[in-house]
Amino acid sequence: MLKIYLSIRWRDVLILLAIMLFVGGGVTLYRTTYGNADFEIVDALGGNIFPSAILSVATTDVEIVEPVDTPYVGNPKSLIGIKVRSRGKNSRIRIEVEPTPFYARSVSEFVLPRHRTDYIVYPDIAWDYDALRSNQQAEPISVIASVTLNEEDMGKRVRTFSMRSVNECLLGYMKPVGKGSKFISTRLLFAAYVNEENPMIDKVLREALNTRIVNRFQGYQGDSAQVVRQVYALWNVLQRREFKYSSISNSSLSSNVVFAQRVRTFDDALASSQINCVDGSVLFASLLRAINIDPVLVRIPGHMFVGFYTDNKHSHIKFLETTMIGDINLDDYFPAEQLDSTMLGKSRSAMSRLTFDKSMEYATVRYERNRDKLVNNSAGYMFLEISKGVRSQIQSIGK
Repeated sequence: MLKIYLSIRWRDVLILLAIMLFVGGGVTLYRTTYGNADFEIVDALGGNIFPSAILSVATTDVEIVEPVDTPYVGNPKSLIGIKVRSRGKNSRIRIEVEPTPFYARSVSEFVLPRHRTDYIVYPDIAWDYDALRSNQQAEPISVIASVTLNEEDMGKRVRTFSMRSVNECLLGYMKPVGKGSKFISTRLLFAAYVNEENPMIDKVLREALNTRIVNRFQGYQGDSAQVVRQVYALWNVLQRREFKYSSISNSSLSSNVVFAQRVRTFDDALASSQINCVDGSVLFASLLRAINIDPVLVRIPGHMFVGFYTDNKHSHIKFLETTMIGDINLDDYFPAEQLDSTMLGKSRSAMSRLTFDKSMEYATVRYERNRDKLVNNSAGYMFLEISKGVRSQIQSIGK
């Protein structure tokens, strides 16, 4: 009887041990493959990916989003990083990123030179640039990464990011520094929305020539008066297209890490005939660049307008308030002059020239009021020449 009892107890113990080993092994497998891998997926923009920030620097050497201060390897322009600790000197790491609608499967290998050091590793991402350029609305994507370190499988991690609209321009972000943070401006990205090579520009320029305001666009080959006439021809043709002012500029982004503004692309603005101050400025700058007149984007808190140099030495500059292109009430801009009461009987051409001249007057006053802060590059202020130098850093997003 005692032998039978002991046999049953040992059998129960063995069954219990088998269950524990199975469960333990299952937990270990889960941790290795999914749960507690010794790495994490990180980024600098609070889990947001901006197509404009990728497209605009894809063919340049500029890192518009600064790499982290800790040691890093790889390409920071990928915007997606893997935080991992090396095992020894010259640890070898292999990262596989699974495909999404915005990039193909990507595999990267790197060497981590230092012993037992935390690294941020930026894998190469095979972006689908057409998909980025076509994304009109923010949507979630799952970034899935697998890591092998010194041939040891470290498992898989998943993190959900928000793929932002191509129309969202990243203004800046908060970068951790020590126990605090500092604001990093990325306002250079406004240049990405200036698109002087858009195929529709030739049609707009043809319409402008048909007005007979100028016979040809010759850039700086004439004097300053001829430069102004060319600019007025562009102004006039946009008015003929009956552009309307639309104040929509807010992004759907809600974050205390990154800050963005909605900007219509050249195609969007032409198709809708709607512009706000930013849309109008980048649209007009695109046309100016197309006729070899050098534009400037001028930003003050809550507003943007455009400038243009009247000579190739950049010794003289004029400014335009592009919100006045639309069907506006001049009394809103010049209340003391009661201009609207003098509009009766004026031709369409006369009114177009009047709004153009008044636009330059209004924008010049705003520039002079803010000149010091613009010159000193104060927070919230920007004087951005769309020059060859800027183009070598920031390319048009191409839409």
